[in-house]
Amino acid sequence: MHTTDSRVLVAELATVLEGRIDDLAAAMSRTTYENIEFYRAAVVGPEDLHASMRLNVGYILRHLTDPASSSVDLDGPTSTGRRRAQQNAPLPEVLRAYRLGFQYLWDQLLGEARQVGGEAPDALLDAASHIWGLADVYSSALTDAYRQACAERMVETDRRRSALVGELIDGPSLSTDTVWEIARMLDIPFQGTFLVVTAAGLSSGEPPLPGLDHRLGILGIASAWRALRGSETGVLSCPPRLPVDQALDAVRAVATSPVGISPVYDRLDQTNRALRYAQVAAESLPVGAPAVRQLEDTPFTELVMNNLESTQRAVRRVLGGVLSLPEEDRTTLLATARAWLEAHGSAAEAGRALYCHQNTVRYRMHRLEEFLRGSLDDPKIVAELSMALDAVGTFPMLLDR
Repeated sequence: MHTTDSRVLVAELATVLEGRIDDLAAAMSRTTYENIEFYRAAVVGPEDLHASMRLNVGYILRHLTDPASSSVDLDGPTSTGRRRAQQNAPLPEVLRAYRLGFQYLWDQLLGEARQVGGEAPDALLDAASHIWGLADVYSSALTDAYRQACAERMVETDRRRSALVGELIDGPSLSTDTVWEIARMLDIPFQGTFLVVTAAGLSSGEPPLPGLDHRLGILGIASAWRALRGSETGVLSCPPRLPVDQALDAVRAVATSPVGISPVYDRLDQTNRALRYAQVAAESLPVGAPAVRQLEDTPFTELVMNNLESTQRAVRRVLGGVLSLPEEDRTTLLATARAWLEAHGSAAEAGRALYCHQNTVRYRMHRLEEFLRGSLDDPKIVAELSMALDAVGTFPMLLDR
């Protein structure tokens, strides 16, 4: 039979089915509920499913009733795909419902063709490849629309979460109620075990912490991030019994740039303060180097952080002469001074720690004393030296500021 003649006969069959489209949609809905458990869970209600079935079978039948039509209207599957994505319906189940619907429509066309008799059954068989080709075209359109809607939702979700994280880390004056609400929307607790992580971006545009979300997920660590040009900052919420070191190890495993981590804190309204620790930790690392640093939450650390300029001036007053020496000499004297202080002034103990003779330690300390504002027999001078060494040890950038 000629293809055109077959399309004409199939158009007549489709016209008959158009007359009972509501019954077809109702039967397709029942078939879907009977065969797919997801639809019985009331996520997609009966009225919603019936309307979707009617919409889609209507588009198919209208196409089949026009023998000369070469275009396919995809508004039906596109609308269905977007709606099901917004309802969080699993794509495989949605496609299965579509296949069941096509199968039912084919059975109805075949039954009508047999009832009409004559050349109608052969005409339908001749058009079978075209009809089942429509099923593929419709399913592809539905899939594309579903995935696009999911991608849009992900972008919108990321934007909302990023804005919430921004409020959290930039808002030291947020009320407790506001932080509780932010915690609820981010799906993390108000009280728990938290860390702030901030990472500098790479000039190539690569993410500074690639694959971190996967590693955190394995550990059961929830996270929320704000991405800015040149950096990423996130709040990690660790499970109660998870050792925090595992979170730090996860960050170290993927770091591709300087990464600062705050001390552990236990209330989400302390995030802004924790961010400052993470930022200073990142700033203390060499530029561009993949390294991770976490500062301790001590009174001295907080004191220095709150006034780095004053601390820098104090360091210059105590160690100014030493800092002007060539790097090798400076490094040697500072390392010897640290060992001497840790050994409580014992040259012998310091020598063992430095793998050198105690007389070498004494010589270096006498040389260091020449740059100080007094003798190391003076407790005040020792205290100043200890403060300055702690400051540059915690904040190496003070040496270069």
